[in-house]
Amino acid sequence: MPVLREETAGLLFALAGFALFSVGDVFVKSIVDEWPAPAIAALRYVLGALVLMIALLAFEGRRGFVLPGAGWQILRGVGVGISSMAFFSALQVMPLATATSIAFTSPIMTALLAAVLLREPMRWATWIASFAAFGGVLLVLKPSISTIGLAALLPLLAAFGMAMLLVGNRAVAGRASALSMQFSVALTAMLVLGPIVALGHLGVIPGPNVAVPHWSVVATCAVIAVLASCAHMLVYLGTTRAGAATIAPMAYVQLLIAGLFGWLLFGERPDATALVGAAIIVAAGLYLWRSGRVADEPQGTD
Repeated sequence: MPVLREETAGLLFALAGFALFSVGDVFVKSIVDEWPAPAIAALRYVLGALVLMIALLAFEGRRGFVLPGAGWQILRGVGVGISSMAFFSALQVMPLATATSIAFTSPIMTALLAAVLLREPMRWATWIASFAAFGGVLLVLKPSISTIGLAALLPLLAAFGMAMLLVGNRAVAGRASALSMQFSVALTAMLVLGPIVALGHLGVIPGPNVAVPHWSVVATCAVIAVLASCAHMLVYLGTTRAGAATIAPMAYVQLLIAGLFGWLLFGERPDATALVGAAIIVAAGLYLWRSGRVADEPQGTD
């Protein structure tokens, strides 16, 4: 019974964490027309890194800043930076639920990237899920590409960035505290996004002109940073209590919340084709998750 209660608590922690991610996305969408999306992403990580640095000093001291696997840490931070910038930019041009559903190709991209970087074996289930998810993405993208062009591909870039983060997480799992790992990601993302925004502002690379934001935009970015940090911590607590494989399906609550808030707050109503595509992407992810759990289960002997 205690084990069951622990797993239930883990699922509830994870559910709350994933739900907070979507709530944060709602706040992002509320300000993407007031300030450039790359700048929002950069400021989110500047604020997050500062808060996490203070927390890390308070709880772990200087030893908390010693992180293993510098290359993997950079991969994690670059990945989450790319993911945030691309996803926030996507919210400027497409419905919240549409962007979220396409971004849920990240589990499939993670499996493909892990095969390349971590030499993990490619199972038949990965290939099947990949082709199915690709078909679902085409259905979701069809109306978007016809209206907004290649910008509709931004959620795929966000999914790839998230896959970079998840592969990096696997490589350094258990080698530092959760707080240290969060600080590493926030710091690296800040160092990546800051120069990109500055160079775009100066016209060195293509990018928007970044004006001084209204105080409400800064306050909203602070809320986004807090929500994201709390979400990461809740998902971590869920993982420690129930296991990563058990809580994985809880991530799909993000799609439900994105659809609900998109409808209630922004008047977004995806068409039937997009809904079918989103369902296929979710089914592909769940199939990949389920096949992985079956493969990991100990086999009995006759």
